[in-house]
Amino acid sequence: MLDIAGLSKHFGQTFAVDDVTLSVPSGTIFGIVGPNGAGKTTTLSMVTGLLRPDAGTVHVHGADVWTDPEKAKRNMGVLPDRLRLFDRLTGSPLLYYAGVLRGLSGPTVKARTADLAAAFGLEDALNRLVTDYSAGMTKKIALAAAMIHSPRLLVLDEPFESVDPVSAANVIEILQKYTDAGGTVVLSSHSMDLIQRICDSVAIIVDGKVLASG
Repeated sequence: MLDIAGLSKHFGQTFAVDDVTLSVPSGTIFGIVGPNGAGKTTTLSMVTGLLRPDAGTVHVHGADVWTDPEKAKRNMGVLPDRLRLFDRLTGSPLLYYAGVLRGLSGPTVKARTADLAAAFGLEDALNRLVTDYSAGMTKKIALAAAMIHSPRLLVLDEPFESVDPVSAANVIEILQKYTDAGGTVVLSSHSMDLIQRICDSVAIIVDGKVLASG
């Protein structure tokens, strides 16, 4: 589902990502772990087309993220670092906007919004401003927006940061159901316990290099 080959990015004299090569099979949860400043976010930003690499290639379901971005990004749902939402919208219009932006019809978006709200426990929050959401609810509405077009690949940067244990358990269950249905998840995290519990494969990144993967 995801092939990364020779991916590199430097800022001045500092190599944030140094020749990263990884392969993520379909239907799995793949974890990327490492200390702060290891290059996890930079790697995921290049994977999703948010940051242009200095070298290397990224293919999502066979489509090159940088030479065929429209096809590649159609297969992706993204929860980026330093999340920014249109938080002066209520939950329902936010999901509607995310859906129609992805080319879905109005009725399809409304049906999927109802399904996702039920799955994430957000039914009572759909008519409230997103700015009034808790940190956990904000992460959940953002994840719902990333999933609304039924992507083949979810790329999640620190999806459990600031999320309470009950919400985290809810999100984990949803991600496991998603992969059971054939979806693929790539996520970064500081929590080794979480990674050990939910991931099928793991890559350890330190100083921009992959130290181990498997």
